[in-house]
Amino acid sequence: MTTPSSADRPTDAERRVAAERGADRPVALVTGVGRTVGIGAGIAERLAASGWDIALTYWQAYDTRMPWGVEEDAVERVTATLAERGVATAAVEADLADPGAPAHVFDEVERRLGGVTALVMCHAESVDSGLLDTSVESFDRHFAVNARAGWLLIREYGLRYDGRHGAGRIVALTSDHTAGNLPYGASKGALDRITLAAARELAHLGVTANVINPGPVDTGWMDEELRERLAGQTPLGRLGTPRDAAHLVDFLCSAEGQWINGQLLMSNGGLA
Repeated sequence: MTTPSSADRPTDAERRVAAERGADRPVALVTGVGRTVGIGAGIAERLAASGWDIALTYWQAYDTRMPWGVEEDAVERVTATLAERGVATAAVEADLADPGAPAHVFDEVERRLGGVTALVMCHAESVDSGLLDTSVESFDRHFAVNARAGWLLIREYGLRYDGRHGAGRIVALTSDHTAGNLPYGASKGALDRITLAAARELAHLGVTANVINPGPVDTGWMDEELRERLAGQTPLGRLGTPRDAAHLVDFLCSAEGQWINGQLLMSNGGLA
C-alpha cells in the first residue's frame, strides 16, 4: 500500500462537513473486522446499538492465508447490519503491516465520518509456532501487525483527537497464549504495554486506555476436541463469544466506564 501524500488528506472543509454529519453520534474505529463471526464484528454491532457510528478496517489477504479462508461478502454483510440501525459506516481495507496504513485509515475515516472518539483494536496476525520453529519473517510480521501497528494507531489517535475531555477511549484486545504461539503471544504482550502507556501519556486529552483478554473465543479456528477441552476449563462450561467481549468494550466506551483506566482486564469466564 502506498503511503498517502498530503494532497490525499482531508481538507479543513471536509473535516467540518464530516464533523457536522456525525455531530449526534460519536465515531468508533474498530480494526480487524474481516469476518461476520469475528470479535471485531460483534463489537461493531454492539457499539452501533449504543449510538456509535462505525469505521472498520479489514485485510482479506490475511484470511486467504488462514485455514478458514476469505468470507467474500463479510464486510458488506457487517455494514448492512449496521446500516439497519441507522449507523453511518466507513470500511477501509488496510494492511496494518505497512507503517503508512494507520495514517491512511484515519484520513479516510475523518473524511467520511469525522473525528474518531473510540479506537478499538481487534486486528491480529496469528500463526501458530513455538520457540524452535518460528521464522524471523513470521516473528517480524507479528510484531509489525500486533505491536507496531497498535502503537501507530494510538499515535494517530492521540495526535488527532479533538473530542471532549473525558470522552475519548482506547481499547485493545489481547491474549496470553504464548507457549506454542510465540510470535503472537509475545507481540500481544507488547501491545498490552503500549496501550496501557496511553492511559498516562494521553491523560491530558482525557482519554482512557484499557486492554481486554477475552480468553478463548471460537471464531472458527477450533476443532471439536479443543472446544470441549477449553469449555471444560471454565466454571460455566462454555466458550467465550464475540458478544461477551463486545459487552465489556461497550461498557468501557460508555460514560459509565470512564473510571476504569490503565487496566488489563481478564474477561474469560474464569478460565482455569
